[in-house]
Amino acid sequence: MCGRKTLTKGKVEIIQELLVDEWDESFHWEPSYNIAPTQTTPVLVQWKTKYITSMRWGLVPSWSKDMKLGSKLINARSETLREKPSYRNLLSSKRCAVLSDGYFEWQQSENGKQPFYIHHPRNKLLPLAGLWDVWEDDDNKKVYTYTVITTTPADSISFIHNRMPVILNEDAMHVWINPETPKEKAMKYLLPFGGSLGYYPVSTYVNSPFNNSKACITPIHEERS
Repeated sequence: MCGRKTLTKGKVEIIQELLVDEWDESFHWEPSYNIAPTQTTPVLVQWKTKYITSMRWGLVPSWSKDMKLGSKLINARSETLREKPSYRNLLSSKRCAVLSDGYFEWQQSENGKQPFYIHHPRNKLLPLAGLWDVWEDDDNKKVYTYTVITTTPADSISFIHNRMPVILNEDAMHVWINPETPKEKAMKYLLPFGGSLGYYPVSTYVNSPFNNSKACITPIHEERS
């Protein structure tokens, strides 16, 4: 599961690192150390160009009667995407890269749940594979939402949790978001991350979505990777 993440870079840093063509100017982004479901964050899509826009975390399918379903669809298991009505029709043309530079996972132990922060060891972006949809309310207002796709964990972090988000390297990201990529080819990239990841335990301060500062990602002892 991926239920909390970070994006601590600003607009200019994101554009420079990803070399994107456009940024939705109606969307103002402030770096966040504790992104929770239902919050609005930047995602990368490819429409006419590679375009960063804003979407709400928690997928609300276009056919849903209301937005309540979104709080339950923050993650989608890669193994069952073809089977689920909420996801299978999105695989062909509504793929996105959810922008992040790290995420949190909680390790279960006898003493409770210990949060870990998992990130790129050189502090680069970790784009996550996602699916998106657009829902309209009774006033015809459009709401864009997304879900993060998960898979089995990389060996190095499997001791923390039995799932991880699908992290896309640069090449995979461009293939995944391209609507001309056949869905069967795109789905071949939904694998555990093969690169290096840094990880370390952090304070339970991050447990509350109301806490949003560098304290959320401050290690409580030596970092590992």
